[in-house]
Amino acid sequence: MAKTDGDLDPLWQDLDWAIGQMLIMGWDGTEVTPQIKNLIENHHLGSIILTAKNLKSAEQTASLVQELQTIAHQAGHPTPLLIALDQENGGVNSLFDEAYICQFPSAMGIAATGSPELAYDVAKATATEVSAVGVNLILGPVLDVLTNARHQPLGVRATGDDPQEASQFCIASINGFKDAGVATCGKHFPSYGNLDFLGSSLDMPIITQTLEELSLSALVPFRNAIGAGRLDAMFVGGCGIQNAGMNVMHACLSDQVVDDLLRNELGFKGVAISECLEMQSLIQEYGVKGGTVMAVEAGNDLVLLCRAHDVQLEAISGLKLGIENGIISKERIFTSLRRVLRIKSVCTSWQKALNPPGLPLLSKIHPSHLALSRKAYDLSITVVRDKENLLPLSQNLLQEEEILLLTPLVKPLPASAATKSLMEKGATKSSSLHEKWAHQQDRGAIMSGEGVFRELGKSIARIRNGKLLHTSYTANGLRPVHENLINRASAIIIVTADANRNLYQSGFTKHVAMMCHMLRGTGQKKSLIVVAVSSPYDFAMDKSIGTYVCTFDFTETAMASLVRTLYGEIVPQGSMPGTMRKSKKVSKTRQQWLVENYSRDRDSTGLDELLKTLARSSTPSLPYLTASAHSFELFNPKVEEAHFVVRNSSTQALYGFAATYFSKGVGAIGAIFVDPAKRNVSIGRSLHRRAMRALLQKKGLKRIQLGTTFPGVFPGVPVDEGGSNKSWFDNVGWDTQFPKRLTNMIIEDLGAWTAPEGLLQSIQRASISFDLIHGLDNAESVLNHVATHAGPEVVELYRFALQETNTSGVVRAKSAVDGLLGTVVICTAASHLSTYIPPLHSAGGEDIGGIIAPIVPSTAHSTLILQGLAFMGVRQNKAHKSTKSVLSWVLDEFHEAVAAMGFDIQQTFDEITNSPEHWSDLN
Repeated sequence: MAKTDGDLDPLWQDLDWAIGQMLIMGWDGTEVTPQIKNLIENHHLGSIILTAKNLKSAEQTASLVQELQTIAHQAGHPTPLLIALDQENGGVNSLFDEAYICQFPSAMGIAATGSPELAYDVAKATATEVSAVGVNLILGPVLDVLTNARHQPLGVRATGDDPQEASQFCIASINGFKDAGVATCGKHFPSYGNLDFLGSSLDMPIITQTLEELSLSALVPFRNAIGAGRLDAMFVGGCGIQNAGMNVMHACLSDQVVDDLLRNELGFKGVAISECLEMQSLIQEYGVKGGTVMAVEAGNDLVLLCRAHDVQLEAISGLKLGIENGIISKERIFTSLRRVLRIKSVCTSWQKALNPPGLPLLSKIHPSHLALSRKAYDLSITVVRDKENLLPLSQNLLQEEEILLLTPLVKPLPASAATKSLMEKGATKSSSLHEKWAHQQDRGAIMSGEGVFRELGKSIARIRNGKLLHTSYTANGLRPVHENLINRASAIIIVTADANRNLYQSGFTKHVAMMCHMLRGTGQKKSLIVVAVSSPYDFAMDKSIGTYVCTFDFTETAMASLVRTLYGEIVPQGSMPGTMRKSKKVSKTRQQWLVENYSRDRDSTGLDELLKTLARSSTPSLPYLTASAHSFELFNPKVEEAHFVVRNSSTQALYGFAATYFSKGVGAIGAIFVDPAKRNVSIGRSLHRRAMRALLQKKGLKRIQLGTTFPGVFPGVPVDEGGSNKSWFDNVGWDTQFPKRLTNMIIEDLGAWTAPEGLLQSIQRASISFDLIHGLDNAESVLNHVATHAGPEVVELYRFALQETNTSGVVRAKSAVDGLLGTVVICTAASHLSTYIPPLHSAGGEDIGGIIAPIVPSTAHSTLILQGLAFMGVRQNKAHKSTKSVLSWVLDEFHEAVAAMGFDIQQTFDEITNSPEHWSDLN
């Protein structure tokens, strides 16, 4: 590291202060205790984790956090405390207050809606609420992929089993959190989605997949979230890893996991937070002192110790000993300190920390958040099957007929009225969310019998204005009382909660299903509805259960939406998330959507909104954030344009868009994208078919390509993890075997850039000279050169740039012997090219200089010529005070040479070309 202390407050030279910033701690109780006050005042603790055991209401939470921050301020802390909270929604919320804090669906429940836009809205609403009471760090989202979905305790806390879908929804959630002003923390790295549990309390749940297997699935959302650039922290799990290449007892204590995999391979530059070190297996193996030192050595910046004050003091002592023994260097402490201070700088300040908005803001936003909560739950309810059309019950059940509700014994969710009531009566002890490996509730805990579902039964009785029978079932199986009630009832509703892990529920449900089948054979009416209120996988594949409904959690709000679904007040729209949704939609008859010609007056606003929606659920490297409706219209007489939309004619909303261009025998699809909430229902196929028909009708068509460099929104198909984009085009008929790979590259800090040593000398030895031209008067040789070596769209790009005499021009590489060797377009931040080439347009207001479309024929000096053109471009960009320099685009064979000059990859595309004959079936 270049500097150890020059950029830091002199206070941090006292390593006791610096050490305090590397710890995150909690405590038991709803008031500030002498112990936590001591940690803040005397040990300079810089971060606090709050859990359900600390929080009674929104008002109490705001007061508690304000008191903690005041203690830190008066103790001389230079920066406010980080205040962290688990508020995942669904069953994992630490803060519950019916009057002010809204309940929203779990991550899987949101995924069931199919709407990343809704994920963004819910995340932003959640973060706004917790921020109002002083929380500045949300421990979320859950980035895990359920590789073994049916048997993992993580369950509905994860999005599902599809890594790309998980990435999409998690990035949308991150954007929502960040736009509400709180910091984000992805979890649980490297994955809690496929753990093996060994049984003993001292045994570690372990990952047995190889790194290669993890990279193909489990690590994809982590990689994509890091790539999106807005993830502030990463929670590193405490699980073990045992495979051919790694034997790790605790992931958060391993430099192979934190430094090598998370930082070096995935490129994470934020704060790494360890799992809670108060775990018995760690204490038995290393002791807390040793474990704390190991966590820092591994690369963690914040070490978590949940609640035991003696253990927390031991951890502080361990860090000090680690420094004294020379195991932990001062530079290592300062590295973590800088990361922690950086996250604090983006999510808090003393003005904000000491003056949380509190109840006035919560009161103001509560009505709109309640409406969003109801909308989200209503959209999440999923009817997986209803083979006998039993729903809605209002059309299949007479008022005098009886309904039987059978529910399991479960522990109330932490964020529920039932838990609050029990805690107020002192009937239960709330356990820390960090005491279990997956932060799950104790699987063995049984609470108040029918109590959790009592309100569900009352709601069903009220809505039907008729009789309802309700009893619970247990591991004792089908009892005579159940048989008697089943004989009485005309309809039976069985509730299950994680039946794959609580096998008695599965056995009981199948027994009741068989009994109902037998009774129907005697002519009795026995309608059976199974409702899974946690994992949707309980009976997802069991077709013997004819009517199967999923709610994804059993909060009061979810149960209210369930009742409205059962009685037809809402039409269920949810679907099984992940691979099951995809397989179900593929199996349906493909829907043909009406595709219309794009109308600027009618559709430009809708297209801008669609681009914003896509930006919220995509990585920033994709062009949606800085593209607009204007980006697709060239108004160039030499280029024929035809653009298409699928839209809702009533609301004017666009569901999908496709852009096509034709010039001098070359047809191109320049863009095709669909609203994330409307994917997998053939909108993209319908747009693609219409776009291809339009191009194939062009006279003189010689070739068709996916991607165009002018406009350069999509120079090709974006290269993504797993290749799903290219696979989609494979499936609609493209031959994608031989793509031309184009990479956008960037110098992020142009002020600090210097030319590689020896580059100028090499150029001079090769007798290559350069000049810069503007305007079309001297451009004939340049345009001929481009026309010879590139497509007609690149010629028009050069023509456009040359006409912008004040903001762009063309650099020529020449030699006295060979004449014109190569060309490249150079432009300033003020150039109109940024309208058509999104990487040149800054969402944050920075001045970005452009080095566009280098055309260098293949010769012995091609690489050197390209490096020379790039160097001249960077020099021009620096002269115009640009802060960044974008090179769009680089052919694959030149990638390494440009990277050696200090350019980093921004986004990679595959331009794919087919002949018209390949598409003869569409003619």
